[in-house]
Formats: sequence, structure tokens, C-alpha cells
Amino acid sequence: MKQKLSTLVAQARGGRVVRTGFMDGDEIDRRLLNDEEVRHRIAGGFADARRVVLTLHPAHIPEVDAGVTVLRLTPAQAAPAWDEQDFLVQLRRLELNEEQLGDVREERGSFLIAATGKAAQTLEALTTLGGRDIEVEEVGETAGRGSKTREVVVPSMRVDVVGAKGFGVSRAYFQQGIDGGKVRLNGGPARASSDIREGDSLSADGLGRIDFKRVVNETRRGNYKVELEVHK
Repeated sequence: MKQKLSTLVAQARGGRVVRTGFMDGDEIDRRLLNDEEVRHRIAGGFADARRVVLTLHPAHIPEVDAGVTVLRLTPAQAAPAWDEQDFLVQLRRLELNEEQLGDVREERGSFLIAATGKAAQTLEALTTLGGRDIEVEEVGETAGRGSKTREVVVPSMRVDVVGAKGFGVSRAYFQQGIDGGKVRLNGGPARASSDIREGDSLSADGLGRIDFKRVVNETRRGNYKVELEVHK
């Protein structure tokens, strides 16, 4: 992925808008995206999506569409009701391009699925699935509460300190997530004592993702004011 990402960055620097298919978000080395001539957008349809699409574009283009749509598919009521595994079995029978399919979430009898390209178009046009009538509704490009830029004051750049402050949870609670292997720094298992730096990405199962933007300043008491982009 590292070699491919370097190629995509070079293509974007050369003036192109380039986009990947869905991939595991933890495979993206976000440090390679720190390029003044290139901007990027990572979208998976859900704030804490595991499978995401990466779009790169030249810095002179202010914004590009992420190309991800979230659809709500609601099967007709029938017995037995489908669980997520049943739904995935029916989905595979459509033989859609897996690179165009993202995360699937069950929501009170309906199923939310992130998709792009022809797969999204095929799903949007469905009227039946697995012999059942089905209703399809476009939720949008993102689902959940979205992202928010926050400035917080922390005494150190340790992962456990910044993560707890950024997500608004206790340090003890966040430490439990680290100990349980549910927290990742730039795609790898996070250690509480590791420092987080500009350009790093910290993700935690059930909480979302923090992109560390910059250190705003150092306070008189030796603390740091930092800017975080928090995705929940």
C-alpha cells in the first residue's frame, strides 16, 4: 500500500484527482499524505468506518466529492427476519465489485451500506433482494454525527492523554481500550506512552477517529493547546 500511495500522491501533485476503491482504513499511512501540494479526503460513509475510500487532489482545487453514498435497505417484513449475516449472503449473490462496497451496519430491521460507483447505482435501483421486496433510501455521503474541529489543552502528547481529551472520555476508560487492543495509531496497535504528532491518526473502536492537526501553542504552565479533527 505504501508504494501505491506514493504513486497516487505523485499523480495528484501532477494535477489529477485520484480515488481508490474501498480499503481498510488502517492500511493508510497518513504521514505520506502530508504534502503541501496535495489535499486528501478519507470517507467511509460512517465516522468510524473500517473500510474507506481515499481521494487525493491538487491543493489548488478547494474541495472534491468523496464519492461515497450510504443507502438504507429495508426488507419487507417476513419470518424469519434477516440478521446482518443473512443480508450479507444475499448481497454477495448480486456479485457486486467488493472494492465498491464499504461497511454494512444493521439498524432496527434495516441495513445501512456504504457504496460507490456502479455498486451504489445497482443497490439504489433494487426493488427485491433474496425474494423479498425491499425499499432503498439514500442516507447521504456520511452517517452519524460527523466530524468536528476541536482545540483542547493537554499536559503531554501521550496517546492516552490526547485520546481521552479528544474523545471526551476518562483517561482510565481510554486506557481500557488501549489494553484491549481497540485503539490504533496510524493503523498499528497504540501504546499509551507513545507520543502523537502532527499528521497522525488515532482511531478507537466505538469512539471514532482523531486526526492530529497541529500544536497551536504552549501555555505558560507548560501545557499544550492542540487542534484535533474528531470524527465520531
